[in-house]
Amino acid sequence: MTTEVDSRDNTSSLSINLGRLLLELGRDYERRVMELLHDRGHPLIRPSHFTVFANLSEGAVRVTELAERAHVTQQAMGKMLKEMERIGYIVRDIDGSDRRAKKIRPTQRGLDLMRDSAIVTSEVRGFYLEQVGQEALSELENCLSNCVSRMDLTSINSWSEDSRVA
Repeated sequence: MTTEVDSRDNTSSLSINLGRLLLELGRDYERRVMELLHDRGHPLIRPSHFTVFANLSEGAVRVTELAERAHVTQQAMGKMLKEMERIGYIVRDIDGSDRRAKKIRPTQRGLDLMRDSAIVTSEVRGFYLEQVGQEALSELENCLSNCVSRMDLTSINSWSEDSRVA
């Protein structure tokens, strides 16, 4: 027979667990970054657009490479790219070495977004630094980095400079 105390323990373990904590922190981080980017003149940017920009370089890259880096289908990437092109952040060009392929490159507005993203992520990190202190934030970053490395989840850094299309 389940007691009221057992029920509260079960509810607590379901609501306060690693997944929930990571999700809550991730949502807060994303919300803060989005607000600051909107304030900096990027009101049409949405979190899903960072699937593109997290895997795009300042040069040009093929759609197939972007999709592979982002772990999404080419169709899903194509849909995101179409929207990003419509709002002026990227340009799709024909690849000179393979006329069937498309190269994606950021526009000046896209480069501005990349620069502004670096600035606002630093500002958000500064906010967290004020809230929890240097030691706690460094511990968190080191712990998460260590977990990602040990679990071989380093796909965010798996593409190299030489895989970019010039």
